[in-house]
Amino acid sequence: MALGLTITLLTAGIYVFKPAYLNILEYKLYDAVFQKTYSKNRTDSVAIVDIDEYSLEKFGQWPWPRYRVALLLQKIHMAGALAVGMDILFAEPDGTSPVVLQRSLKRDLHVEVQFSGLPEGLLDNDQVLANVLQKGPYVLGYSFAFEKKHTKIKVSLPPDLNAVEIKGPGAKQAHSYLFKAENLIPPMPEFLQSVTHSGFMNTMTDKDGVLRRIPLFISWQGKLYPQLSLATLLTAFKDKLPDPVIKVTKGGIESIKIGDTVVPLESNGAMLLNYRGPGHTFPYISAGKILEDKVNKKKLQGKIIFLGTSAAGLRDIRVSPLDQVFPGVEVHANVADNILSNDFIHRPDWTPGLEFFCVLFWGAVTTILIGWANAVLTLLITFMLGIMALYGSLWTLDNLNIWVSPLFPMVVLLVNFSILNMQKFWISEKKKKFFRSAFSKYVSKAVVDQLAENPERLSLEGEEKDVSILFSDIRGFTTISERLSPSQVSLLLHDYFTPVTRIIIKNHGTHDKFIGDAVMCFWNAPVAVNNHERFAIKAALEILESLHDLNIDFKEKFGIQLAIGIGLHSGRCRVGNMGSDDIFDYTIIGDNVNLASRLESLTKFYGVQLIVSETMLQNCPDNIFVQELDLVRVKGKDKPVRIYTIYQTFNDKIAKRQEEMDSYNKGLQLYREKLFVEGEQYFSALAAKYTNQKLYSMYQERCASFMKNPPDKNWDGVYTHISK
Repeated sequence: MALGLTITLLTAGIYVFKPAYLNILEYKLYDAVFQKTYSKNRTDSVAIVDIDEYSLEKFGQWPWPRYRVALLLQKIHMAGALAVGMDILFAEPDGTSPVVLQRSLKRDLHVEVQFSGLPEGLLDNDQVLANVLQKGPYVLGYSFAFEKKHTKIKVSLPPDLNAVEIKGPGAKQAHSYLFKAENLIPPMPEFLQSVTHSGFMNTMTDKDGVLRRIPLFISWQGKLYPQLSLATLLTAFKDKLPDPVIKVTKGGIESIKIGDTVVPLESNGAMLLNYRGPGHTFPYISAGKILEDKVNKKKLQGKIIFLGTSAAGLRDIRVSPLDQVFPGVEVHANVADNILSNDFIHRPDWTPGLEFFCVLFWGAVTTILIGWANAVLTLLITFMLGIMALYGSLWTLDNLNIWVSPLFPMVVLLVNFSILNMQKFWISEKKKKFFRSAFSKYVSKAVVDQLAENPERLSLEGEEKDVSILFSDIRGFTTISERLSPSQVSLLLHDYFTPVTRIIIKNHGTHDKFIGDAVMCFWNAPVAVNNHERFAIKAALEILESLHDLNIDFKEKFGIQLAIGIGLHSGRCRVGNMGSDDIFDYTIIGDNVNLASRLESLTKFYGVQLIVSETMLQNCPDNIFVQELDLVRVKGKDKPVRIYTIYQTFNDKIAKRQEEMDSYNKGLQLYREKLFVEGEQYFSALAAKYTNQKLYSMYQERCASFMKNPPDKNWDGVYTHISK
């Protein structure tokens, strides 16, 4: 238990510090859960204007002249768009502007060029775009740089986020918790001066390269600057919304309130993205078709538009939990949609505490279980706890939009279960090794293994169980021993016993002992065997079948062939360790054991290889034929027993003997009805036709005897054997 608690506390400590490699695992687990729970319900308020392949085919390669961009923006605005966020950085002058061409030709070739007939307002494409930017709800994009440089870039500052900060006890200024930019890559100054809103286009991927969260504002030079999607949203509703309110606690940023919508944030100001689907989930409208006036204005009217590109070679590609090729511009669309629909994934302040508690609880439960419960219960409850952790996470994300990570509870389950079970196994094996060492000199290996698994069985008391018992004996073994040397006898028995015991063990039997040339075994102890009668009969038939091949080998080696008899009976016996305080043996005793031995002896009397009692027939294997032999009273027992022999039905041998069996059954019926004359006729015919069947001549002699000396009126058809 001490080891389990140590592992639990160690895992809890790792949870607090979270090594990078475990963060990667948590990211992947989050993706798997999110893929099962994400909502496809998006608003109709966001659309994307796409500089796609069609646009480039119709209007030439990118970058386009700025006057064309201005024309595109003007058409979007005239269609009734609420705001247009540009996921494009206009950082340098337009090289296609006439004034730029004039300067370049004069500088490079010393050529003065004049443009006649061109209105003065079109000489500078950048000015054309700047003029358009002044007259509409346009939001420029720019990029922050986070690398420290020796010299600062002198730039015009973009409009910052005009937000109100509400600080809790012990909280610092909001910018203290945010990502801090070192430099700015801005649009051209004339563009910045023409707009009232702008936003950074930066995205912050996790260490595995997947974009799961995005900062809604970044700190630069002590001020807060909004992300492009947030700036675009504020532009769209600038007349309807008060200034955003940022709530700051001692632990960092908690949320930003935009109108009536509270956006939950991580401590560094990042928002978990609630993606609506893979790429192209939002409507894409071709920029080229807008320029050609081929787009219905209703597709743009009243919508927040993000301008970007999906053309080959120009695509701003990201990796999302739902798509390996996700257009960057659609990230902004998802942010805006989440805020508009008030549908966020968040991690409240209490989630780390809950996860930490689950680590301790799951760890304590597995420690107690493995220490005190059996293996099946431990595995079942551990599995259930793992499912609870995983599906609990699925449920909270699906129903509450709260991400509670199941990683560390599952880690402590796995580590505790693995290590503690290894320890438990090691201790158990150590005990078994000691036990085997102590007792292997006195009892067989099979019994030692059983006792090692269940030391409580080391008792002379035992238990009563229903078992199937098999006795097998070699016919005429005394004569065989006289013909062979002791070494040959030993080798013969070895070659015979080896396949026999293997057949017994293969059929789930327990080998009890060798008694000279005899074999004793039983089923259903010490290990329970369902339908043990079936396996016992199957083993007996397989032993008889194997004897054919063994006799070929014995004929070559020793010049002899073996004949055996097998007796099978099923009944209640005493099973356990029998013997003295010093030496004992795992075996069975009882009247039913004696009966099984008597049945084996009767095989010689009836001229068959196998005799089974009636109790064995309740669970017979398939493909066998049962022939009743007699109703007998064996020596030492008063109660009569009905006995049978069994044949396998392979190769249709029994089917060919059906006429023989029908005649025998009729004769047996007449015999028991005291119609000995008629019965004798049947048995005489059978004995004459089947000379190798001792059974028929035996009944012929019985009928003849009763014809001379009829039994009394109380005769019950039972034959009493007076010898073993």
